Amino acid sequence: RNMSSAGPEGRKKMRECEGLIDSLVYYIQGAIADHEPNDKATENCVCILHNLSYQLELELPESYAQSIYVQRRNISNNDKTPGCFGTRSRKVKEKQQDTPLPEEKSNPKGVESLWHSTLIRIYLSLIAKSTRNYTQEASLGALQNLTAGTGPMPLAVARTVVQRANGLPSIRAMLHVSHPAVKKTAVSLLRNLSRNPSLQNDIAREVLPDLVSALPECVPGSEVACETTASICYTLFNLTQGSSHNARLLLSAHGLPKVIAISINDSNVFSKASRAASVLLYSLWLHTDLHSAYKK
Repeated sequence: RNMSSAGPEGRKKMRECEGLIDSLVYYIQGAIADHEPNDKATENCVCILHNLSYQLELELPESYAQSIYVQRRNISNNDKTPGCFGTRSRKVKEKQQDTPLPEEKSNPKGVESLWHSTLIRIYLSLIAKSTRNYTQEASLGALQNLTAGTGPMPLAVARTVVQRANGLPSIRAMLHVSHPAVKKTAVSLLRNLSRNPSLQNDIAREVLPDLVSALPECVPGSEVACETTASICYTLFNLTQGSSHNARLLLSAHGLPKVIAISINDSNVFSKASRAASVLLYSLWLHTDLHSAYKK
């Protein structure tokens, strides 16, 4: 667990170590099957996998990425795309909706397991069944890492979490826990998921009222709570920016007074939370059909 957090070279060596990732996954599967999701070894295994999933899209070799992903259809000769994992350009992000999803192997080995639907379901199961905060946080954090990029892999993981594995109820429950780090990581994961236009309505329908409920009544005092509040505001921004219906959902959940209160910052330092709330307010005001409802 310590070695897995030793930086890019350490992660690379551990990902390449034959049988290591497979063994970690095997152990966790056994713990879940035996209804023992709270033991310390399971926590250690999940934390290692969390660390090994960090920067995964950036750090996988280009040749490996190209060999395991179907390429975009009708790719032009002018499109110098360095493999699906390595792409960072805005142009590719705009083409994301036309990108075929990865073909998933039925029996993943080694590093392939890190983004496979089997492990995604394991993380969601641990989020729901474990009562250890570190296990919950590491499971959420691994999914956050895997959904952080703009390529086909993050998009495929996001769709698996939301649509194939029905993961939103488990993540939603983490918005109401008392542990600040678990809540912060859950919100960060939802923020990543909410960047995908095809998933926004599903997320809004299932989670938007809970996000509003998790908002404080004013700018929070602690650094972690301030970052969590900012992430909630940016998630709500993603969900409502292109949808008047979702903006109305925020209104119905009594979110507007909270967002206004957070945007008003009396201190000298303009906090992340206040800035994020102001961005959200500006976006909400662009829905001109809701102006009369806002005023009421």
